[in-house]
Amino acid sequence: MKNPFKNSVKKYPFLKLFGNRYFVVMLLFAFWILFLDDASFIQHRVLNKEIKTLESNRDYYKNEIKNDQKQIKELNNINKVEQYAREKYYMKRENEDVYVVEYENDTIK
Repeated sequence: MKNPFKNSVKKYPFLKLFGNRYFVVMLLFAFWILFLDDASFIQHRVLNKEIKTLESNRDYYKNEIKNDQKQIKELNNINKVEQYAREKYYMKRENEDVYVVEYENDTIK
């Protein structure tokens, strides 16, 4: 009886690698490391993506902290506090009328 593996190897020489047990073990090891392990390549990609998202959030919040600190410094001046209250909360002095002009495309923040 003829061995079908030998006929296949003659037809396709790259199949000879699968006859080598070291190659098969290395192939299984690579498959395990890339896909099945807790520290797999796919898991690393997911974690790296999450790290990038968290770093961008960190940068955003650092920038917001800088802006808030700048605004706090400005609000230490009484004139700036009055200006801020008038612009943001539409406050007014006694005996004073305030007219708010809104345009269709404008949105109030």
